[in-house]
Amino acid sequence: MSDLTLSVIVAAFNKEGTVEQIVSRLHELPLRLEVIAVNDASRDGTGAVLDRLASQGVLQRVIHHPENRGKGAALRSGIAAATGDVVVVQDADLEYDPTDLPRLLEPIRSGRADAVYGSRFQGGPHRVLFFWHSVGNRLLTLVSNMFTNLNLTDMETCYKLVRRDLLQRLPLTSDRFGFEVEITARLSQAGARIWELPITYSGRTYAEGKKITWRDGLAALWHIVRYNVAPPGGDWRQR
Repeated sequence: MSDLTLSVIVAAFNKEGTVEQIVSRLHELPLRLEVIAVNDASRDGTGAVLDRLASQGVLQRVIHHPENRGKGAALRSGIAAATGDVVVVQDADLEYDPTDLPRLLEPIRSGRADAVYGSRFQGGPHRVLFFWHSVGNRLLTLVSNMFTNLNLTDMETCYKLVRRDLLQRLPLTSDRFGFEVEITARLSQAGARIWELPITYSGRTYAEGKKITWRDGLAALWHIVRYNVAPPGGDWRQR
C-alpha cells in the first residue's frame, strides 16, 4: 500500500469565499489525490467556482445537489463517487489543516489501520475558543465510546481517513450532522482497526460562520443511541 491515492471529499454549502483556497492547499500536498466536490444546492457562487476548478483540472469531479439535502447526504454522494484507496472529508471552511493528511495516512499506508481519526484533543496546535464547545464534544465522545467500546478522544472530528473498500460497504444513511456518529458506530460494528493522531485545528467563531449549537448536541445524543442500539443486518461487517 505504498502508492495510495487519497480521495478527498469537499462538501460545500455557501462556501464561495473559501472553497478555492482549500482546494489549492490540498494540491500542495505530496500525495496522489482525487478531489471530489459536492455542491449541496448553494445559494451563492459556490457551484460556479467548483465548475471552474473542474475545468482547470484541479477537481476530478463535481456533484451538484439540486436541493439542499444536508452534510451527511453530500458526503454520501462523494463517498459513492470515490475511486481512491483511502477516503477523507475536508471541510471547506479552513478549520482543518490539510498538511496533517500525509501523517494521518501513514497507519493505513503501513497496513496497521483501516481508519485513522485526527483528534483535536490530543495536544496538537489549536486556536483557543469556546470552553463549552469542547465540553460538549468530549461528552458526545464519551457517550459514543460507551456504546462502541472505543477509547476515542474526538468522535466528532472531520478528519476520518477510511479505506475506501471498507467505507463503501458501510450502510450509511445520515443526511445531516448525524454522519460523524453513524460512521463511528458502523466502523466499530465492522471491527475496523482504528488509530487516532493529533491534528492542528483553527476553529471559527459564530461571527466567522460557525453554525453548531446546543440543539445539534442534543440531536447527536439521539443519533448515538439510534445508530448503536439497532445496527442493520447483512454481511457488511466482514472485512
